[in-house]
Order: sequence, then structure tokens, then C-alpha cells
Amino acid sequence: MSAPERIPPRSMTPADLLSEGELTVRGRIREASNAALYCTVAHDGQEAACVYKPVAGERPLWDFPDGTLAAREVAAYLVSEATGWGLVPPTVLRDGPYGEGMVQLWIEAVPDAELLALVEEDEPGPGWKAIGLAEVGEGRTALLVHADDARLRRLAVLDAVINNADRKGGHLLPAAGGRLYGIDHGVTFNVENKLRTLLWGWAGEALTEEAVTVLGGLQEQLAEGAVLAERLAGLITPAELDATRARVDALLTAKAHPEPGGEWPAIPWPPV
Repeated sequence: MSAPERIPPRSMTPADLLSEGELTVRGRIREASNAALYCTVAHDGQEAACVYKPVAGERPLWDFPDGTLAAREVAAYLVSEATGWGLVPPTVLRDGPYGEGMVQLWIEAVPDAELLALVEEDEPGPGWKAIGLAEVGEGRTALLVHADDARLRRLAVLDAVINNADRKGGHLLPAAGGRLYGIDHGVTFNVENKLRTLLWGWAGEALTEEAVTVLGGLQEQLAEGAVLAERLAGLITPAELDATRARVDALLTAKAHPEPGGEWPAIPWPPV
């Protein structure tokens, strides 16, 4: 009698693995402002490193409802996926050793990727965009610049859509294969304009044709009853979803990158 044919395990997407795998805490990421745990997730022979941020470890904020940061991180991932740009690592909301939380695929950053720099000149050189002056000690200032990089420009558009209040340099992860990811999206989707970012280099400039096309598609996906809108409705409030739609509409009307509003600090602190 022949042995039964062995059915190979199905290949899981990273998001499936994050959702269904066994989550094991390996350590704590101490520099994070909220509880962030380095973990592995494993299922049927597949394993990956990830970050787990339990809701119970979130610090209360005066301008965001308590216990909502993990859901906002997942919402940012869904919007990123809807753009087709893949700028946010796979992120899910699930139960873990310390309760419900956000679980995100760990990204190994490529060292020495030049995305930010301080220069002594008054104007950025070729291939760079000015952010603003920064104090460098002993009463001296230098010009903070970011790379004139198409990947960063896409991320600037995404941040404008999700109203990212904390786009720091440390939240930019250049990865293998020329990929660039943005992480730490807990303070997003606020109804009030809170855009704070290091990526102001294109402020006021016309959006690329690619960005206009992507925003048009996003507008359709955010329409009432659309799949993306339904998924976001389980993660952010109705008012926040309406505000997201309004930001996309405004970007398409202006066809330009937003400029600092003045009612809120434009650059996060510390910037890196």
C-alpha cells in the first residue's frame, strides 16, 4: 500500500504569516516611545522577524483617542497598498502575548543610504532638496536637506494623504533591492491638519503625473462602499475617514504638494 501523497504547505503572504503565525517575543526595542517588541512569527515552516506594538503599551496622547495608534498603523499600511507603491511594510492588527496590537514585518535597513544630510551652503546642491536650518551647536546652523529621490517624493504624497504628524529621518528605512519603507504611523489620520515631516522639499511644486493618477485611483477606493473604505471604517472614525477623502480631493484639485500650514510645527522634533 503506497504512502499517501504529502500535500506541501501553502505559501503564505507576509500579511498572512503575520496574522496566523505563532508570535514569540525575543526582546524590546528600547528607543521606541511606546512599547515595541522585537518578535518572530512562525507558521508551518515559515518564519519572519516582526515588530509587535501592543495597545496596552501605548502612551496616552492629548490629540489622539487612547488605544488607537495600532489601528492607525494598519490603516496607513492599507492606504499604502492601495496606492500600489508599497511604502509601508506589511502590517496587521491581531492578538499577541500582551493583548491586541499592531504586528509589522521587520525590515533590515541598508546602511549608508544617503537620504538626509547637513550642509554648510545656503542652498542645496544638485540632487538635494532643502528642509530648513538646523542648529548644530556653538551658535552655528547648517542647512538640513533630503535627497531629491522619487521614492521619498511618493512617501511625501502618502504622508499628505494620511496626515502623518511624525515623519522623522529615523522612520525612513532603505531596504535591499532599492526599496524604501516608512514606519511608525501611529499618529496619522487626525481630522485636524497635523502634517509634520522632513519631506518638505517639494512643497508647492506640481505633483508628478504618476501621483495624480495614483490619487485618482485612491479617490475611487475611498468612495463609500468601496473595499478600502470599508476596511478603514473599522480602524479610524467616520470623521477621520471623511477627512482622508477631503485631503485626497484637495491634492487632486491643487495638483501640488502641500505647504506648511503655520498652525502646527512643520518639522517633527527631534527631526531624526
